[in-house]
Amino acid sequence: MTADALLRSADFRRLWLSSALTQFGSQITLLALPICAVLLMHATPSQMGTLAALESLPFLLFGLPSGVLLDRCRRLPIMMCSDMMVATALASVPLAWWMGALTIDWLYVVGFVLGTGLVVGGSAEQVFLTFVVGRERLVDAAARLAGTESAARLMGPGMAGALVQLLGAPLAILFNVAGFVVSLANLRRIRAREPQPLPSTTHPLSDIREGLAFVWRQPVLRTLAGISAAWHFLFYGYLALHVLFATRVLGMTPGVMGMAQMLGGAGILAGSVLVKPLAQRYGTGRAILVGLCVLALGLTLMPAIPPALLGSAPVTAIAYGLGVFVLDCGATLFFVPYIALRQRVTPDAVLGRMVATMRSLTVASAPLGALAAGAIAERFSVRTGLACIAAGAILLAVTSVAGRRLHHVND
Repeated sequence: MTADALLRSADFRRLWLSSALTQFGSQITLLALPICAVLLMHATPSQMGTLAALESLPFLLFGLPSGVLLDRCRRLPIMMCSDMMVATALASVPLAWWMGALTIDWLYVVGFVLGTGLVVGGSAEQVFLTFVVGRERLVDAAARLAGTESAARLMGPGMAGALVQLLGAPLAILFNVAGFVVSLANLRRIRAREPQPLPSTTHPLSDIREGLAFVWRQPVLRTLAGISAAWHFLFYGYLALHVLFATRVLGMTPGVMGMAQMLGGAGILAGSVLVKPLAQRYGTGRAILVGLCVLALGLTLMPAIPPALLGSAPVTAIAYGLGVFVLDCGATLFFVPYIALRQRVTPDAVLGRMVATMRSLTVASAPLGALAAGAIAERFSVRTGLACIAAGAILLAVTSVAGRRLHHVND
């Protein structure tokens, strides 16, 4: 399938549109949900760590069973059921706020449901994308989806910040709910029908063991799993603290924070443009390592930002936005070749279990990272928590490059 054929595929365009709708909507939730906790519930760093931990906990609980599900069932219905579940959970936030029942515990439950939808629906989308476009166009398709994400990150945070500023965080979430509704209607129009997987005669636990064994026996997957697990430990620690840092330490309003985060979209765009030529010139493995180093740089820049850089709050907001730019550029350079590489080395028969196993193994560390970051910030300060995360990211980048396992991996 050529690049032109990829764009001529109506099913890919529908999948792309649904991804765009949910990406734009997710920018609202990514800002509005923690804002609800920080500004309305007056959450402490430990509570923000708990919220981030619960959002990632489903990867540990449901990641491996979902792999068995994906290898035994069609993926499109799973995607649609997952989207319906997430939309319902999000709709409960403004409803609970309107009824005066919104609490931090309610947000904990919503975060857990969002994480469940991400682990099941997100894995299904990755496998379904392989079915729609074919393995040979995975990098092109993933790069186009990353480009859409960059547009969402470029325009979405500003829009989200404005909506939160004007309507309040709970009501702003309704726009994400509307995006899911339209996305579901669009997914129903996809014509491609996956063949029903052959009935399995093995016990689900045997399938889970097979997925784990496949990842362990494959040196590339084993290396990627270790690197990604360490990265998710650090990144979810960052997620637990970044809204607290922007609002309480740097003094930004939701509107200003949203505008500053728009530079993250430019970072994803830069990464999506650079990733393919980078992988072609230096190899997929080295492209992953470059992304990891850029990610470490972005995390290092964040805790170095003072509340009034050069005596100016706007300059501080710009510095924060530049940090987000570097961080999101690195994330794109890391994850696009990472996803493509792990799926290229996996046969169809275990593709669903591999995706779910990798997601479960790599994000299993995330709750611990979020809780640890929240505890450090509670004991010392939010800036200290981010500085510890930066030190860990530098150590991960150095050890990964020195390990040389990925230096000669290419497509």
